[in-house]
Amino acid sequence: MSKIEARLIELGHPLPEVAKPVASYVPSVVTGNLVFTSGQLPFTAGQLPETGKVGASVSPENAKNYARTAVLNALAAVKLAIGDLDRVTRVVKLVGFVASVPEFSGQPGVINGASEFLGEVFGEKGAHARSAVGVPVLPLDSPVELELIVEFE
Repeated sequence: MSKIEARLIELGHPLPEVAKPVASYVPSVVTGNLVFTSGQLPFTAGQLPETGKVGASVSPENAKNYARTAVLNALAAVKLAIGDLDRVTRVVKLVGFVASVPEFSGQPGVINGASEFLGEVFGEKGAHARSAVGVPVLPLDSPVELELIVEFE
């Protein structure tokens, strides 16, 4: 077992199976020494834990937890591409989308759920560039969707 997967278990979040794509795409693509993941939803055992908009039916606290779950799914897609998360040398960029009502402006706090988790898992290598974007709707009415770019050796 890799050191990173052992760390995930230590944090109480073992690496899940790769989420099955819900349309015509692959979970991740490698080019050069970078892995780009497709958008990852907060699936747990193949199901979304909650649907709807942040600031309406979904609380910001729940959405922050869903961002952590989505980035965990992104790490599973990274592992699928490179075989071992210990090969990750840097988390380069995280792009987070938050389905929210127009009045909600706390998207950065929601996506912090993923950013903070990456720091817990990778330490300094987990520091990354980031975007946190509010959108009116996401696939399957998910409250959160994430994309991850990592560098590996």
